[in-house]
Amino acid sequence: MSQVAPARPEGLSAYFAVTAAYWAFMLTDGALRMLVLLHFHRLGFSPVQLAYLFVLYEVAGMITNLGAGWIAARFGLTSTLYAGLGLQVVALLALAQLDPEWSIAVSVVFVMCVQGLSGVAKDLAKMSAKSAVKLLAPSENGGLFRWVAVLTGSKNAVKGVGFLLGAALLATFGFDWAVRAMAVVLGAVLIAVVTFMPSGLPRGRKGAKFSEVFSKSANVNWLSAARVFLFGARDVWFVVGIPIYFYAVLSDGTAEGNRAAFFMIGTFMAVWIILYGMVQASAPRILHAAVRPEAQLIRAARSWALALFVVPAALTVAVALSPGPQTWLTVTLVAGLLAFGALFAVNSALHSYLILAFSRSERVTMDVGFYYMANAGGRLIGTLLSGLTYQVGGLTLVMGTAAVMVILAAMCSGRLADQTNE
Repeated sequence: MSQVAPARPEGLSAYFAVTAAYWAFMLTDGALRMLVLLHFHRLGFSPVQLAYLFVLYEVAGMITNLGAGWIAARFGLTSTLYAGLGLQVVALLALAQLDPEWSIAVSVVFVMCVQGLSGVAKDLAKMSAKSAVKLLAPSENGGLFRWVAVLTGSKNAVKGVGFLLGAALLATFGFDWAVRAMAVVLGAVLIAVVTFMPSGLPRGRKGAKFSEVFSKSANVNWLSAARVFLFGARDVWFVVGIPIYFYAVLSDGTAEGNRAAFFMIGTFMAVWIILYGMVQASAPRILHAAVRPEAQLIRAARSWALALFVVPAALTVAVALSPGPQTWLTVTLVAGLLAFGALFAVNSALHSYLILAFSRSERVTMDVGFYYMANAGGRLIGTLLSGLTYQVGGLTLVMGTAAVMVILAAMCSGRLADQTNE
């Protein structure tokens, strides 16, 4: 396992600058997802049509991650970070051009394309931020795990605030003004980051080859496969199924009732993401990572996945036993999904640490890019299945599919091997 030197002051400054830029990006990313979902549901889009809106977002993420690692290795991490922020500004401004007079088919295609651009932006920013941790974090006393957990956990907490912000902006100011305001704020952040970014990040190497993107490490490949199923299990209920189910339960069809439903759904999604982020940031303490050898943390990946499986399996049974939306079922779903979020956070944080631990410093951007390509692939599968399973089999099929995907993630995690002696 390669070691990274203890963090220097300039490295610490670069870490904070990258983290702040990533926070700003994820705030708009969370708000935009909630804006799009609730706005187009209100316009009459079906669950499958809503899922289509996010498909190109995930496809673009897969393609971007495959190439972003090489671009960062060739041209430097700051170039991909700046590009991600800039493209998100463009995507927000483009979305403000949506014409309500367009047909549903034209609107779907337009929003899919804009969301695809946003997906490129997100994964450029994500790959840059996660790779920077490997290069800047101290190696002693579990420093790598702590730094990646703080970055990932805080990012998700900020994204959760973005969900609430998006719902609030939609209910208060409407769709167009909301996306324009976010574009202005993120543009200001981009200018500040470009102006004040300290040194500390690598500038790239001219000899980097695109073929290096594909990892020859069995651990990187198995962990990437586990990531596909882990995030598929989350997004199969998160993207369409649960928000639309809650909207059906909470909205009474009036304008005031719709606004109240927006706020309640946005609040739940925000609380879920914030809880997820808080637990992620605490994962090193939960796992006692500072005093456990890497081999034990590798084995823990399978155990935590099996623990996560219990939640969607139990919720599948609960939904199947209910003749329809009932108060006890809604309460059970809220509690169960919060528990899912806490267990999912530990799984996700452990994966985020392991990919950096498995990667060599000289090819970290490529391994991280490949891994997050798998992450985007899982989100794509989950997104497609979210609309399809909800429309075909309702919430029972949604949660049952999530349970199956968690088991597949556990099976892939079980193939990870200790490589400390290699």
